[in-house]
Amino acid sequence: MPKKLLLSVLFCCTVFAVSGQEKFSVKGDSLKRTPVKVDTGYVNLGRIAGRKAAFRSALIPGWGQYGNGLTVYRGIKIAAIYTGGTLLVMSFIQNNTKYHQYLTELQYRETHNDQAPQGSPLASIGKDGLLTAKDIFRRNKEVVIFSMVGLYVVNIVEAYVDARLSYFDIGDNLAIKVSPTVIGTQSMMYGYNAFNPGLKVAFRF
Repeated sequence: MPKKLLLSVLFCCTVFAVSGQEKFSVKGDSLKRTPVKVDTGYVNLGRIAGRKAAFRSALIPGWGQYGNGLTVYRGIKIAAIYTGGTLLVMSFIQNNTKYHQYLTELQYRETHNDQAPQGSPLASIGKDGLLTAKDIFRRNKEVVIFSMVGLYVVNIVEAYVDARLSYFDIGDNLAIKVSPTVIGTQSMMYGYNAFNPGLKVAFRF
């Protein structure tokens, strides 16, 4: 009997000891404790795809759109990016050439008592006209540079948004219905009703 009692006491002590190890103890101020993040297993695929597409488009414009899956619509966007970039580069080269041409003409005249060089195509233009044209081409160069930067940024943003929307589920119940209708308006002055044709747009969720 004493042996059974001793074994029972030891068993109870073992149970309490094991359960006591599961308790959480904090040393110091409990307000400074860093909360432990709970892994829910959820992975935001849209965010990952968006970041990957933005990174690709930042390296090579159009790569993000291609990586999202090549379709006719995305192919048109890639073609638009490179067409716009080509036109902007051509415009920059043209304005830069004209700017330096007028600038060289002005510098020559300042050192030669306002005399135009022999055979210069700008000989008939006065100094004020040369200054105005030089400023115009310089401003055009700046506008083209800002446009190129804007096209580059739009390319990145568009690739990111397109990748995020690819994982956005709008469901199969969303529908849009467009139907003709008649809009009636009443004149307070003459007391008659006027009817105008219109379109009715209805959304179903």
